[in-house]
Order: sequence, then structure tokens, then C-alpha cells
Amino acid sequence: MKVVCIIPARYQSTRFEGKPLADLCGKPMIQHVYERVLKARTVSYAAVATDDDRIYRTILNFGGQAIMTSPDHKSGTDRIAEAVSTLDLRDEDVVVNIQGDQPLFEPGQIDEVAQPLLDDPSLPMATLIYRIQREEEITHPHAVKVVFDQSHFAIYFSRATIPFVRDKGQQAVYYKHHGIYAYRRSFLTTFTRLPEGILEKWEALEQLRAIEHGYKIKVVETRHDSVEVDTREELERVARMIAGRE
Repeated sequence: MKVVCIIPARYQSTRFEGKPLADLCGKPMIQHVYERVLKARTVSYAAVATDDDRIYRTILNFGGQAIMTSPDHKSGTDRIAEAVSTLDLRDEDVVVNIQGDQPLFEPGQIDEVAQPLLDDPSLPMATLIYRIQREEEITHPHAVKVVFDQSHFAIYFSRATIPFVRDKGQQAVYYKHHGIYAYRRSFLTTFTRLPEGILEKWEALEQLRAIEHGYKIKVVETRHDSVEVDTREELERVARMIAGRE
């Protein structure tokens, strides 16, 4: 059973155009992500899936793998599904989705999210969650919260604060969702063919589509937080963090 990692990347963005190619400590940001993916223990192949020739040529120039995809995809998952269709994979193989705007993720997080699917061939998908440490994230809509059952299967994802604690004197533990997914190769095709769910539309959260259609999502708690770069200010913050590590 193989594990491959596909990084979806597009040039157009309303908040930060050209984000994957933004300079981050002397390298395009997408290169930082790609190089960290290759450090994961379980990954046998990695590629960037893009519809932009500038991104495609940049990846090839630093020695990476890139796959050109249609410009018509509505989501990164759709882009990954097309990229994977060009690869020689079996139905049981595992496809990991890493976003191209997470240049500080820990390579071991790929191993963490893939392991449940390697252990249990019946699982269709898994994703990472992180126990919230910063209080402002509990109420911030950009930090997607998740609740799950005793077997660590997701019950619901929301931009709202869940769970809601009614009675004073009780304190909940809150978890946020990291946008790092592992899909069974066969389920990835199934997922992209499912109709959009009403909850997915309301919350603007693609993973709710799987739950609405009755598929289980295994959640894996990671000890590592991950910073997403959505603005130039966040890029500068990440640059300072990298400089501090070095």
C-alpha cells in the first residue's frame, strides 16, 4: 500500500494573488512545503497539482514533480483527484492532501494522518485535529472546530464554537481542524462525484459532504499546530518564525 502526497496550488487568490510563488526566506513558499513533504517517512511520491504554468515551471526548476490540471476545478480536492488519475495507483493506496500555504507543517503530520488508513483498509479518509491553545481561536470562524465520538470519528465540523457549554462551572476542551487529509484512492473518486451537501454549503466546509452522505472521517490528534498563510502579513510572520528556527 503506497502513500502519495499531492499539493494543490493555484495562482489566483482574492486575498493574496500568486501566493505559492511568494518569496519566503529566499525560496518560493510552495518549495518549502514540497521539501517538507519529502521528509515524511511514509511518502513514496509527491507532486504539486496546478493549473498555472508559472507554478508548474517553478516546481520543475527546483527539481520537483508537478502535474498540470484543469483550471475549472472548484476545490483543491477536485484538482488532486484529476492529478491522481494520471498516476499508477491501486484503489487501496493512500493520497494525502497538503495545502500549499502551510510552509511550517511538521513532516510527521503526514505519517500521522496516513497511519489509520494503512492500519485499517476499510477507512475511507482521515484528517488531523489539534487541541486549541489560543483562546481567541475558540470563537474565530477561520479556526474550524470539530467534535468527535469515542472512537475518534468526526461528528461535525463548524466555524461556530462547538461544543456549546450551557451550564456555568463546566469547561469544554476544544479542537480545531487542520486542513491535512488522507483519502483512500478509491474514495477520492467517490467523494468528488458526490453532490454538494446543504451543511457543506452553509458552513463552506467541504469535509461535511462526506458526513452528510454517511461516510466516516477518522480524526487524528496531532501535537503540532500549523500556520496557514492567507495574507502578506502572515507571510512576514512565518518568515520571522523560520529565521528564528535557523
